[in-house]
Amino acid sequence: MTPHSSGPVENLDIKIVRAHPGEVTRSQHTWDPDRYLAYADERGRPFVELLGRVGATAPRTVVDLGCGPGNLTALLRERWPDAHVHGLDSSPEMIAAARDRGDGVRYDVADLRDWRPGAPVDVLVSNATLQWVPDHLDLLPQLLGHVAPGGWLALQVPGNFGEPSHTIRRDLAAEEPYAAHTRHVAVPSSHDPGLYLDVLAGLGCSVDAWETTYLHVLTGPDPVFTWVSATGARPTLQALPPDLGTRFEEEFRARLRAAYPEGRHGVVLPFRRIFVVARKAEGEGE
Repeated sequence: MTPHSSGPVENLDIKIVRAHPGEVTRSQHTWDPDRYLAYADERGRPFVELLGRVGATAPRTVVDLGCGPGNLTALLRERWPDAHVHGLDSSPEMIAAARDRGDGVRYDVADLRDWRPGAPVDVLVSNATLQWVPDHLDLLPQLLGHVAPGGWLALQVPGNFGEPSHTIRRDLAAEEPYAAHTRHVAVPSSHDPGLYLDVLAGLGCSVDAWETTYLHVLTGPDPVFTWVSATGARPTLQALPPDLGTRFEEEFRARLRAAYPEGRHGVVLPFRRIFVVARKAEGEGE
């Protein structure tokens, strides 16, 4: 089974829900499952490659922290059909979309920082989620503590925050009159694979860490804006009142078009991703 097929996005209806002044804080932005799935195949490929390095054969419990709309969590159930698979996400919109799938997975709204399983789990997956958690390196011991002895912790985070798709948003948001509304919005961040390896190896795990830069070929009008408006740029876009939001979006689109010109085959978006698979030592409890 492959992730949800995105197909062409030429007809995607782009709608950003604007906030009134002062309405959105660091944790108050919302997510749009349909927009997120616009490039579901491209977003899903790292999950499949991460999962391919997890060596669990017959886990009893598998948890997906930051499951989003559930299209990838379903792959966990397909790989381990006898396991209890549980998807968690802090977004009620994403969980509602996941539950609508009817795929036999249990989905719940939860903040991964507060999540406590009733018993240690055999496989704990976090795909493209931890970048939204400030100081998430400090959270790794806690997450590993929820994994059973001999179990697996697998994570993937974007590593492209120095690319124009992010720096343009950051620089534009720092300009007036936008800065007054955007200075406290959530901004994703991550670390190099060696740092994750060092932390988890120091906790007694055997660790496989690597990075891959994908060259996504995108089509349709302003495809890089379509991509980032569903993820990294969404909190900024939602933080702006309607009048400023329209101005910001127009300038953001123009700068992205200049940074990512269309070629013969479409618009190429280089995207670096960081992967870590850690196996907990046998006999090591919580």
